[in-house]
Amino acid sequence: MKRFVLTFAAVVNLLLADQIAKSAACFYLKNEPPRTVIENLFQLAYVENRGCAWGLFQGQVWPLAAFGLVALAFLVWKRRSVFPPGAWGTLAEILLYAGILGNLVDRLYLGYVIDMLDFHWGPHHFPCFNLADTFISVSAGLLILLSLLPQKKSETSAAPEEAAGA
Repeated sequence: MKRFVLTFAAVVNLLLADQIAKSAACFYLKNEPPRTVIENLFQLAYVENRGCAWGLFQGQVWPLAAFGLVALAFLVWKRRSVFPPGAWGTLAEILLYAGILGNLVDRLYLGYVIDMLDFHWGPHHFPCFNLADTFISVSAGLLILLSLLPQKKSETSAAPEEAAGA
């Protein structure tokens, strides 16, 4: 129960941070030119993304929202098999839930997702994104990294011969 409460509280706090950042972007950046933070590298911009990653599936708000809900339900249902035990697995779980919910809230209430973090490298431009996208990406990276690391054997997963004392 303690793990559930801590996970829930962390997800709510990250969701709030995402929504506050999006509200600030709307208040300070909407109808304004992008604001340079680091010349030729990073700026803050207001973008209404009516699709998903890299602007794919433009105008598909309800299918994307439905996919987010189904993905979230599946992850909660299968969380023990999706997220490895331990602190890093819990962190990946928290970040993924918060990221999905952050973008889902926008899609359901606004009909689009607010993006504001805009990176450039010379002539190259990375698509604008938000905190929720960052949470999802970091979670995915963590899950990939954790899947590559050797897993500790637990007492319950010992081979049957070992468990039987053979």
